[in-house]
Amino acid sequence: MSNRNLSLLGFAAAAMVALAVVVAGIGDKPFAKKDQTAYLIQGLDPDQVARITIGKPGEEVILNRRGANFVVANLDNYPARTSEVNKLITTCLDIQTAELYTDNPANHKDLGVTEPNATVLVKFYKAASADKTGLSLITGVIVGKEKQRGRGIGYIRRVDDNKVYVAAAQIPMINKQAMDYVAQGLTSVKREDINSITVSCPNDTYLLLPGDDDKTVILENLAEGKKLNNVIANRVFTALANLSFEDVNAESSKRGLLFDRRYLCRLKDTTVYSIWLAKDGDLWFAKCDAQFADQTPVTKTQGEVESDEQLKIKEAKLIARDAAEEFSDTHKGWVYQIPDYMAANLTKTSAELLESGQPQGADVKEPMDTNTGDE
Repeated sequence: MSNRNLSLLGFAAAAMVALAVVVAGIGDKPFAKKDQTAYLIQGLDPDQVARITIGKPGEEVILNRRGANFVVANLDNYPARTSEVNKLITTCLDIQTAELYTDNPANHKDLGVTEPNATVLVKFYKAASADKTGLSLITGVIVGKEKQRGRGIGYIRRVDDNKVYVAAAQIPMINKQAMDYVAQGLTSVKREDINSITVSCPNDTYLLLPGDDDKTVILENLAEGKKLNNVIANRVFTALANLSFEDVNAESSKRGLLFDRRYLCRLKDTTVYSIWLAKDGDLWFAKCDAQFADQTPVTKTQGEVESDEQLKIKEAKLIARDAAEEFSDTHKGWVYQIPDYMAANLTKTSAELLESGQPQGADVKEPMDTNTGDE
């Protein structure tokens, strides 16, 4: 064998030794193993979930099961919106893996899949015992850093497993704020359904009525020589079109508030919405109630044949009565923080409705009722 061939064999042997050293040195580093796409969480029964937490330790939004639904513990156990809870569960169950990246816990922090540095952290718990006392972890999802910045595809793992995967697709946004899980709308009253509006403030009460068209409002007992600012009056008249809140507390935690203003909306079907308002510093708070004024029973005489129109009228009355009862039951015992601009429309004084801004001398006979329903 020539010296040239011996030299080549020597180089090859040296290269093999070097390769063996390199392979040995990276035995504990991340690896990529192509797998078939699979769901990260499998076998979770949503009916067994007693608690869901969203967020890092110490900052979690906590959803607790109450009967068939959930409540938001961070908001004094205010009812959670079922559609949002279902969306959260579905999003987590739909997460799929594309490839196994590593199963070494030492790599978790760098990939952002530890609980303290996760981008998204959702945990599911079940009742730990038959008597429903205590909780035990079922599983959960940790979403970490993106594999490639700007691509939206990140590292993921189950909280109960060390295996880290690359997600098969971009994971939909998961809401991380307590208010994201409640229905923030309070009322949605149509202008054409309003019969009258009564606003009562300290030392001032006035009545608004619908005008001849859908753009005008009438201020009852408008003093001679005074002109109503119809733009402002219309805002007051339609203040319940999209009334919503920014925060909510159990009434027991807000006992010091003075609800000395009232916005009363009477509808043509005799539903009466009452919004009681209080101001604390720069914040406005509201309590809500609804009553169906028409207490006439809905009956049918045996053998009586009713027209379709009569049946529709009775059906509409029953629907409106049930809606008022549901509204009252839903909001009883809760105090809502509402935006300033919405509170402004609910608490305008009669003077603020005038073009000149001067007192107009309206004298609505209806006295202000300061009973907030606490007694």
